[in-house]
Amino acid sequence: MNAKIDPRQRGTTLIEVLVSLLVLAIGLLGAAALQLNALKYTDSSRLSSQASFIAYDMMDRIRANPDADYRLASLAAVSGGPDLNTPRTQDLYDFKNNIQVLDPVTGDGTITVSPANKRLVTITVTWSDARATNTATDLQTFKVTSRVAIDAKVTQ
Repeated sequence: MNAKIDPRQRGTTLIEVLVSLLVLAIGLLGAAALQLNALKYTDSSRLSSQASFIAYDMMDRIRANPDADYRLASLAAVSGGPDLNTPRTQDLYDFKNNIQVLDPVTGDGTITVSPANKRLVTITVTWSDARATNTATDLQTFKVTSRVAIDAKVTQ
């Protein structure tokens, strides 16, 4: 069987090659955008995890020393440097240092103690997640509230 082949139908044309390159380029750009978003959200997740570790670490330190006054309005209120002889001072210094490692520019933390129940403590860690949200002022917050000790049982 010898089929006649039209001489105009041999090989591929330049237009077919350009269209295939265009389809390939669009696919590669989509894959690159997907990878970029994955990196952004992985970083955002890492920051959230670190903030939770910092808050729970501080909560454990307060549980270890429940009678000390750990109230803190802002990291700016933490004065002085490390002091291994005073647990409260060392704990607040470490809390401040950990948050500044998390976000050196906008990172902040607060510790509040419930006025009604002195054993109920709330720790808040705030940081900038501008990379994931594409806004310069978007602050994320992680808050944990817990009872740090049990009041002594009163018997009569």
